[in-house]
Amino acid sequence: MKAVVRRIGGVAMVGKADSGHWVPMDGPEDVGGFTGGSRPLELFLIGLGGCTGMDVLSILAKKRVKLDDFEIQLEADRADEHPKVFTAVRLVFHFYGDDLRLEELQSAVDLSEQKYCSASAMLRSTCPVDVRIEIHPPRPAR
Repeated sequence: MKAVVRRIGGVAMVGKADSGHWVPMDGPEDVGGFTGGSRPLELFLIGLGGCTGMDVLSILAKKRVKLDDFEIQLEADRADEHPKVFTAVRLVFHFYGDDLRLEELQSAVDLSEQKYCSASAMLRSTCPVDVRIEIHPPRPAR
């Protein structure tokens, strides 16, 4: 995998990797930013959600589990001192649908967290990661 990150002004940057999609990043005004993009560590947390979420959706599709909707809420605590690493991460997997079985959902989440998700594996070696599952009825149309 390769990536490039380019400055576009102040501390604002854009980056892209092998997929070829540019991602804007920026910092707060007090460090020379324009608050015009996500912070890099926010993207790391979002990337974790995307990595495990894609795994879980793929696994459930192979098991023919029908979801009405799906969402992961992620929260991270950070150290007070630099480099202000994550000290704890919490993920809540929200599954929406009828007749969802906790065992199937838990199996998919476990496979992602313990076998397939590279981001989870890297993070788990540095801080505790707490995972919860919540099952909900189908969402009304948005």
